[in-house]
Amino acid sequence: MNSSKTSGRAGDLIKGGLGRRDFLKTAALAGAAIGMPHLIRPASAADTLTMQTWSAAVDVVKSHLSAFDKKTGIRVDYGNVPWAQYRETMVTKFAGGAPLDMLWVSDAWLPEWAEAGWIAPIEGFDFLTKYNTDVVQFCTDSMTYKGHQYGLTYYTDYMGFLYDSEKLAAAGFNAPPTSWDEVVTQSLAMKQKGISEFPMMLSMAQESWLIEFMSAIVFSHNGRFTDADGKAIMQHPKDGAVAALQWIVDAVRKHKIVSPACVETGELAGLKALSAGNHAFALLPKYRLRVLNDPAQSKTAGKIKQAMMPMGPNGSHATVGWMRFHGMTAQTAKTKARAEQTARLIEWFGGKADGQYTFQKLLFLDAGADFGVKPLYQDAEVQAAYTKFADFNIIQQQQTLARKKDVIAPWFGEWNETNGAAWQAAVLGNVTPEAALDQSAKSWTKLKSRA
Repeated sequence: MNSSKTSGRAGDLIKGGLGRRDFLKTAALAGAAIGMPHLIRPASAADTLTMQTWSAAVDVVKSHLSAFDKKTGIRVDYGNVPWAQYRETMVTKFAGGAPLDMLWVSDAWLPEWAEAGWIAPIEGFDFLTKYNTDVVQFCTDSMTYKGHQYGLTYYTDYMGFLYDSEKLAAAGFNAPPTSWDEVVTQSLAMKQKGISEFPMMLSMAQESWLIEFMSAIVFSHNGRFTDADGKAIMQHPKDGAVAALQWIVDAVRKHKIVSPACVETGELAGLKALSAGNHAFALLPKYRLRVLNDPAQSKTAGKIKQAMMPMGPNGSHATVGWMRFHGMTAQTAKTKARAEQTARLIEWFGGKADGQYTFQKLLFLDAGADFGVKPLYQDAEVQAAYTKFADFNIIQQQQTLARKKDVIAPWFGEWNETNGAAWQAAVLGNVTPEAALDQSAKSWTKLKSRA
């Protein structure tokens, strides 16, 4: 979550001209100093804890920390950096053995950080894992790597299918599309009536959001990038991503319902285009409904609704979800007393504080950031807040069909660059969807073999 994009993302890390693998090898060598007491002063339970986040909801975090200090007497040194610099900053801190106890983690980084030995599992603390009964299973799955749980969730969301109800009515339709074929039909009708030149908005720019846009369409076509064993199947005609990419290519090049400029359109630009009234349909993170239906921020306020994700042939209304969690560093886990205090801090933010899921509720009411704890859906204030900008029932229905990305692996960042470029090449007509996905699959397989 950050000021321009509530949910953070993983991307490839380039530092000083080094590729991701070269940099991580260098970082690992430097990180060996973590276990050398003559270089790093051992932490003690009496020390102030150190908490690091990206620059989001800073005032809410500070207020909640103040309450923690008052309640427990445990002091916390809080730091934050912009999302764009967060991942690189954390890797540098890990490598240098900087004091660091609790931190925010993206689900996309979990395999890499766990494999590097930078973060530690938390299942040794029963007072943390007891919250799993209240947490959406998708979130628990996303915090788990190789059978170990690495934190407590505080934020989750999914890719939503949004539509402009006024444009839909003007085109003569009384219900939004339920399938991707219907998206084409309704969009062509809008083009013919001059309602919108490009009724469907897709953001296909090479940025960290791209994998979510792709995954939502792939999953709704009943496809996958990888199988249960992590092997590439994206290139498979039936159970891979071919049908999804073919739909996008046809939407741009054949039906012309999606602008060819989509390959240069990022998520934020897409949001602004929908709020300006330029499109009838869009894939956007669900939390964007709050901005889109705010008269102070959007010309289409009151008109933007959410529908279930359209289905592909033999597909479903499935979409992709993501989540963020509070984690503990491996360095901290080595000291029992300090680990216990850090676990209490994680509980204060990711579990209950004074018997309530206070932090998640504050984040939602303050910034519209959704949560992964089911009891909050029954909270009267939360329900009232939702109804101001969205259909609460649709939100819950779609949430149950949110799926974890199936490409989260230590080599995700490297592969993601190749995959995004391949999809863009197909959209531009430079290669066929089959050839693009064959290239993407070969890249995945090569990287996996080197891991």
